[in-house]
Amino acid sequence: MANRVSETYVLRTYPFRESDLIVSFFTRDQGKLRGVARRARKPKNTFGSGLERLSLVNLSYSQKEARELVNLNSCELVRSQFGLLSDFEAGVALDYLAAVSEHLLPPHEPNEHFFRLLTATLEALHTKTSGCVWQAISYFSLWATRLSGFLPDLARETKLSGESKAIAREMLHSHISDLPARPWNKDTAADLRRFLIRQMEEHVERRFITPAVLEAL
Repeated sequence: MANRVSETYVLRTYPFRESDLIVSFFTRDQGKLRGVARRARKPKNTFGSGLERLSLVNLSYSQKEARELVNLNSCELVRSQFGLLSDFEAGVALDYLAAVSEHLLPPHEPNEHFFRLLTATLEALHTKTSGCVWQAISYFSLWATRLSGFLPDLARETKLSGESKAIAREMLHSHISDLPARPWNKDTAADLRRFLIRQMEEHVERRFITPAVLEAL
């Protein structure tokens, strides 16, 4: 059984047996994996708060050949997203980022560009500037679609406004931290955001839950 430590984003956890968790996680060097964190639901465990949604951790795990689930041993918390949870909009954005990543990322395929995308988007949310949630969601949706290989030619999309097309061009050519200053709110590039969500839903052949929550904000 090979032991490994990987820089990791936790995507999703759900209960397993009496005291364990099944964890879906995205590693920088091995791609998306799933594993069992034994006794993680007990008050005293080796994981602490490291298995919270989109926590960045150095995760220790071991893997046997021909087994789908790896065994999680421990984790060292590098960055928590706890500071965002006091803002409901940011909390919904975290749900959205985690859900899209869970559905779009294929298992066992490293994707350095997607890992950097998550990092950049989370850093943008932590700025807590006005409208940063909507800018971050739009930027992430655009690049997640492009990195997954099914972003259409937006210039040909007649239902997108000229402003939204201009914003998309800016985002495709600049890091989120270097984008030109503009006021952002829920209505900014809303047609682009909804278009990209439809593209992703059609690609994975399922409806996402969080977009409806976003639209209700």
